[in-house]
Amino acid sequence: MLERHWAHAWMRPVAAHTVASFEQYLERLQQARERLVLDAGCGTGDSSRQLARQFPDSLVVGVDQSAYRLRRQRQEKDPENLLLIRADLQDFWRLLHDAGFRLQRHFIFYPNPWPKKMHLQRRWHGHPVFPWLLALGGELELRSNWSLYVDEFAHALKKLGIAVRTEQARATGVSPFESKYALSGQTLYRLRADLRATAIPVPGPKVFPVADHRAD
Repeated sequence: MLERHWAHAWMRPVAAHTVASFEQYLERLQQARERLVLDAGCGTGDSSRQLARQFPDSLVVGVDQSAYRLRRQRQEKDPENLLLIRADLQDFWRLLHDAGFRLQRHFIFYPNPWPKKMHLQRRWHGHPVFPWLLALGGELELRSNWSLYVDEFAHALKKLGIAVRTEQARATGVSPFESKYALSGQTLYRLRADLRATAIPVPGPKVFPVADHRAD
């Protein structure tokens, strides 16, 4: 599976609404180019708010595909260093990468596990976007209540020669899902990897040059 990701360029078109969102906030992203913290799949944005308070000198960008979830917990006084964006994550990752961004920190909290074997390509480490996810660099942290997801993700990183730390995690209430799983007595798991010094190539051409889109 991993070999296929790098052997064949993934040419899926980028969703128009994600391109529009990316261009709308591009100037602000560029202003914080060296201080970007990405909360990938942020849901209602609660985890992004916590991260914004935790990293006050960085711009925390929470991305979720659901406008409803992002609106549900909107607060009048969100931290000034918080940016919540409605976008398809797989497209947003590619646009960030192709615009030359590299992350300071990258958080993936409790992604949808898609538990059946036939669903492997829907889990991020089995998805064609995986090279772009890693190529964004930074300090990567994944949390899940499903040990198999963490083990598979760790295995994929190790095959690429990337050092990984996995451990049981203490609940911090960083997201509603974490709180729910902790209250029900489930074990939580955390994976961490430092990608700052790792050069990850991505297959194929840029997905959608922003300048070309503006010219259309």
